[in-house]
Amino acid sequence: MANVAVVAHARKSLGAGLPELRQVLARGGVIDPLWYEVKKSRHAPDCARRAMEQGADLMFVWGGDGTVQRCIDAVAGTGAVLAILPAGTANLLAANLGIPTGDLTAAVHVGLHGDRRPLDTGSVNGEHFAVMAGAGFDARMIADAGRGMKDHLGRMAYIYTAATNLGARRAGAIVDVDGERFFEGQVSCVLAGNVGKILGGVEAFAGARPDDGLLELGVVTAGHPVEWARAFGSVVLGRTERSPFVEVTRGKKFRVRLDRKLPHELDGGARKPARKLRIKVHPRSITVCVPSGAANGNQGGV
Repeated sequence: MANVAVVAHARKSLGAGLPELRQVLARGGVIDPLWYEVKKSRHAPDCARRAMEQGADLMFVWGGDGTVQRCIDAVAGTGAVLAILPAGTANLLAANLGIPTGDLTAAVHVGLHGDRRPLDTGSVNGEHFAVMAGAGFDARMIADAGRGMKDHLGRMAYIYTAATNLGARRAGAIVDVDGERFFEGQVSCVLAGNVGKILGGVEAFAGARPDDGLLELGVVTAGHPVEWARAFGSVVLGRTERSPFVEVTRGKKFRVRLDRKLPHELDGGARKPARKLRIKVHPRSITVCVPSGAANGNQGGV
């Protein structure tokens, strides 16, 4: 049996909680794993690094996308193998990879007996992400949702905060992709993606794969609710290329320069406002446990 570690956000819930996780692991032959509990996701990276230093071959990460992202940032490029136990609100990476949500036993089974899939990560100004990173509208929506609102409303919190930010003032932006000018003008959102599905299960980047050595990039120029409605409609219908308010591309390195600081986010975690974002892909820099057979899937998320 591999040397197993658990890094758990103690305020997140799945099944009957962490006592059940211990029981499920024990039934799978993991009797005394390295065990770390944190009350805030920002403390998870230290635990993840300690687990690797103590020889963990397999690290279960219990929490939402923010906890998973911080653990990935801590161990990307080290050869770490992560098993995700989706105990958050959106659980975007788990959903994209086909990892069971709402079923603790099934998620643990994937970690112990599923396939191991090497994945790319992206980074923004040096910090790794696995799902998406963006500045502007999405970051405001995520920051406004906050933990308290998500605890009470779940995913509806994002719908509420999205509606309240549709009229936010745009910013001037210059976006370069792999050293060439891609966009210059007013933006409401710049979003980089490593997978296809983002918040709400929307397929924002059709054909995206998290192991192709590329990141997707979307620039949204919608400036008021009517334009946003048209932009959202194009994305939902898979007709992004026809929208006058959305421009998409893909590449290995993006450079975003803004005329004023905008809030940004990584995998649903709010970050401080910034004027410059240096985004790049790190091919096959992390390994994640996925359901058997899913590693050979052809869809954007699997």
